[in-house]
Formats: sequence, C-alpha cells, structure tokens
Amino acid sequence: MRRAPLLVVAACAGAILCGSAVTHAQAPQGPGVRPRAPSEHGDPEGWRFTIPAGDAARGRAVFEKFECYKCHEVKAQKFPAPSQRDALGPELSAMGGHHSAGFLAESIVNPSAFIDKKSGYASRDGVSKMPSFNDAMTVQELIDVVAFLKGLAPARAPASGGHHH
Repeated sequence: MRRAPLLVVAACAGAILCGSAVTHAQAPQGPGVRPRAPSEHGDPEGWRFTIPAGDAARGRAVFEKFECYKCHEVKAQKFPAPSQRDALGPELSAMGGHHSAGFLAESIVNPSAFIDKKSGYASRDGVSKMPSFNDAMTVQELIDVVAFLKGLAPARAPASGGHHH
C-alpha cells in the first residue's frame, strides 16, 4: 500500500479543518476560553496545533530511513557518525527536553521557520541547510519521529541554557 506524502496529507487535513471550523468553534477549547460564534471566522480563541502521541520505536526507524544521522548526532544512540559536514544540524539528544512536539514537528516540516542565526545552520541565503522531506515523509512518520525525539529528552533538563538549535 502506497502512503500519501506529507504535503498531500497536510493539504487534505487543512481542507478538512476549514470545512469543520464551525464544529470546532462551537466547542470550548479550555478553561476560561470563550468559543467563537458560528458566524465568526478564524481559529477559536486559545486554539493551538498539537501533535498526537506517536510511537518512538517507529520514529527511530523513520530517523534511520531518512538518514537523519548524516547531519544530526544523537548522543547515546548507535547511529553512524554525521557525514554531511556542509549540512550539519544540531545534536538532538536533549532537544526533546527543550522543545515542544509542535516546535520539533515544525522544524522538520518547515526548517527555515526558526534558525538560530549564530549556530551556523543557515545557508548563505539565510534559509535552513536542512532539506525538505515534505514530499516523502508521511504524517504518521512525522508524528513518530517527533515521538522519538521527545523520548530522547533527559530525565532532568539542565538549569542553565547555552544550547543551540
């Protein structure tokens, strides 16, 4: 069975969400949140995009399938050493403890959305060096690789910053 690429699935999901905006607008989104009236347009007040729970073991397989280790080191994991020296990305073992699942997903789907300019992860034109996987990665693969990255979070995050993403 052929899986639909992430871009196609995301476009379909967007169409479904647009078509069901009234349903979401009528349901409260959290404590003290005023739902929008059916006649109002836009996202419900307080709405946030969330990632469903994924399977970290399958996510590790996705990480391998897309050879993410060629650009990203993951300490305490047995992957080949990064080999794409001109496209090195951040070391990922603690990223799950520093970032939300939504941020990690966006970093994969839209790597240029946020780039730490002093980290060296941007190309000369200012966009991320990370390639796009949107035409090849399924939504489930994205969810699972995010679960893998979140599972790498250390038991206790360091008290002071100093990390680069």
